[in-house]
Amino acid sequence: MYGSGSGINMYKKTQVNTADPIGLIVMCYEEAIKNMRIARENLLSREYEAKGKAIQKVQDILSVLMQSLDFERGGLIARNLNSLYTYMANRITEGDLQKDVEIFDEVMAMLEELGSGWKEISNAPRGEHLTGSLSARDMEAGAKIAGAY
Repeated sequence: MYGSGSGINMYKKTQVNTADPIGLIVMCYEEAIKNMRIARENLLSREYEAKGKAIQKVQDILSVLMQSLDFERGGLIARNLNSLYTYMANRITEGDLQKDVEIFDEVMAMLEELGSGWKEISNAPRGEHLTGSLSARDMEAGAKIAGAY
């Protein structure tokens, strides 16, 4: 094999370096969801060290998302996202302490819902008249949400 691990890391690094801000947010959500699944699986299989590592990655991602919020431009949306991220971080800790898979599922569902919204915003054409599932109102809301970062 040709060192596939380093090839994957280079690919990921290139993705991050070339992504727009909304694309980076989408990547954060995808990575957080992936690690919540890993934490869930490891909790069920009682592999606590691996679970702990996955939880720490999710907590780190939530921290980055919180630190990236622009409260001046994002206003109420940024404050609401900050509250959601804080709630999720607290619930993850609670789920970990209680060994409660349902709490992990709750956080995963929240991340998936928010992540799908960001994906929709990132896939919308920029500067073009909207057709399809997003209305002009949705795009305006998307622009306001994106302003939170």
